[in-house]
Amino acid sequence: MINLKIDDKEISVAEGTSVLEAALQNGIYIPHLCHHPDLPELATCRLCLVEVGESTSPIPSCELTAEEGMVIHTRSERIDARRRLAMELILAAHPAECTGCPKFGRCELQLLIQYMDATATRMHMRVKRVPENKTNTLIQHEMLRCVLCGRCVRACKDLRQVGVLRYNKEGMESYVGTLHNKLLNDSDCRFCGACAEVCPTGAIRDIVNYNATEKRDVLLPCVAGCPAHTEIPEYLRYAKEGKMDEAAAVIHEKLPFPECLGRVCSHKCEMNCRHADLNEAVSIREVKRVAAEQDTGAWKAKGKQLPASGKKVCVVGGGPAGLTAAIYLKKQGHEVDLLEIRAKLGGQMQYGIPSYRLPREIVDKEAAYAAEIGVNVKLNTEVKDFAELKASYDAVVVATGTHSGTRLPIDGNKLPGVLVCTDFLRNASEGKETGMGKKVIVLGAGNVAFDCARSAVRLGAETVYLACRKPLSAIKADLEEIEQAKEEGVVFLDARTFDAVAGTEKVEGMMLSKIARTYTDENGKNIVEKVPDSQETVAVDTVIFAVGQRSTLKEECGFDLGKANSAAVRPGSYMTSAEGIFACGDVVTGTKSVIEAVAAARTTASEVDRFLGGDGDISEQLLDRTAHAPAIGHVEGFANIARNKVEFVGAEERKNNFDPISKGLCSQGCAEAGRCLQCDLRFDISPARPWTNYQ
Repeated sequence: MINLKIDDKEISVAEGTSVLEAALQNGIYIPHLCHHPDLPELATCRLCLVEVGESTSPIPSCELTAEEGMVIHTRSERIDARRRLAMELILAAHPAECTGCPKFGRCELQLLIQYMDATATRMHMRVKRVPENKTNTLIQHEMLRCVLCGRCVRACKDLRQVGVLRYNKEGMESYVGTLHNKLLNDSDCRFCGACAEVCPTGAIRDIVNYNATEKRDVLLPCVAGCPAHTEIPEYLRYAKEGKMDEAAAVIHEKLPFPECLGRVCSHKCEMNCRHADLNEAVSIREVKRVAAEQDTGAWKAKGKQLPASGKKVCVVGGGPAGLTAAIYLKKQGHEVDLLEIRAKLGGQMQYGIPSYRLPREIVDKEAAYAAEIGVNVKLNTEVKDFAELKASYDAVVVATGTHSGTRLPIDGNKLPGVLVCTDFLRNASEGKETGMGKKVIVLGAGNVAFDCARSAVRLGAETVYLACRKPLSAIKADLEEIEQAKEEGVVFLDARTFDAVAGTEKVEGMMLSKIARTYTDENGKNIVEKVPDSQETVAVDTVIFAVGQRSTLKEECGFDLGKANSAAVRPGSYMTSAEGIFACGDVVTGTKSVIEAVAAARTTASEVDRFLGGDGDISEQLLDRTAHAPAIGHVEGFANIARNKVEFVGAEERKNNFDPISKGLCSQGCAEAGRCLQCDLRFDISPARPWTNYQ
């Protein structure tokens, strides 16, 4: 350690530390602009001047290495005069109007002006004549505001080792830009955001605006969009390096079923991926699948298991929500019984989502983890009165899902040949008779409707229609589902009303009308206007309602129910009206996605743990973390690297069986992970240290 004195304060710092860093690290503020602790020094701003001993000439403290016994003075008339001159020279070429700058209130230069009480009135103001480029994607360059501190260039070249930013010259004017002033997309930019993060002014900034509390969610939208907030950039980084065990460990810290989710996740993360603003989003779900498929399970050795709490919990329902709640409550040290009404675990993953999308051996394998860690699984067990059950447990979690299909209130809705989606898909999954005929129409537009239609094709229907009220371009189902259903021969009847089921003794057809427009009237009621004389009867012998699902809970269940027999929970809580009885997943929210059920169950497990006297901290670290390497390197044509496509079994080969149809990314997983912008690395960059942080 080196001992020195700064402004009569004796401090100790590591050998090789600059005087500027020595002061800042010990609560002594020295103004600075070009200096940044993560970047090599440039010493161009001349604001960090200090005097050494009785030195007659102030020198930049950023380039002055601390030495034993050194005596430093940070303020004097000479220092203040030279700093003020340096600031005035900077301001002479900087726009005087701050309130119009998007970085107003967060600008380091603005804070320095306040600290030094500086103005540009003594200098001749000039307007920079530099090229402006406001058409870049994700990152805005407005170099009129540049003060040539060089932080962005050093961040790009030295920190990230990408090297696309450089000093250019236009006549007598120097400015920061790219080679030949190309767009960042055409300059091999990695769009990591390091330049915007270190820029002290509004010269280089993010296209999107945010405040301090919004910043992480805005700049890491994939993590924010994931209901479970999985650390997506981190596991993509491991996958890029081919470290699939490490990637799987990061995923398992938040998700108990990554291989299932790697096939059926609603991938909200991809909808938010910032790479989509360059060309196409990263195929995050498919990379997750690759990591999960190659996982050796090494993370299990680091799995959390707290000592026995003496508390006993019953989780009712063995779907994704129930399994998740049971796993995390067991890890918190509670004894857990998991009761499932059917013969196998998995819920809709087992009995709803068709096996061509989600092979059952994968569901069985990942569901078995609950019993592996000590959850007491009891199959073929039905619960009707949860209040009575609660008498034997310290807490009960209801996660029974939505396994009852909904019939629209139209004529003929109970004729023989009318089926509901839940019964149809469950019977198809179990290999039982479905009651389906040869000409089928499915009513609905979500993924469940497509599951029904495509399952009907595989079960031998000669003709399958899918009718929906919205235009095909506006329905909620995945684009992938729509395209594959078309390839398999499903006929779409979009923008249609469902008037009635035709027939007397059995289904003989479905009566539909074309929709001219829909709107909401002044009373909030949805109004559907039909195209005059457009009603038609489609000849079918089977109608499958896929227009919604509801809970099977009854009034005598022991707590208050909400809409569609859902479990009503207290505001801001997952506890029902009955003390100690909690509910989560689809039984509370209505039918959602697997990932949303997992996220809700994680929150519920945390709440139940606190109810039982724990701290509610269900987090676990399944991987020994190392510091992220800041360098990401230069990749030619990075912004235009195409998304790796998943290969599917051909339509003719797949449509007569329930074998898996997706071949995944296979060997392309690492390359696809490499398309990630690694937005999280930005949060490793040291924050600015303005004078307002110091006394």
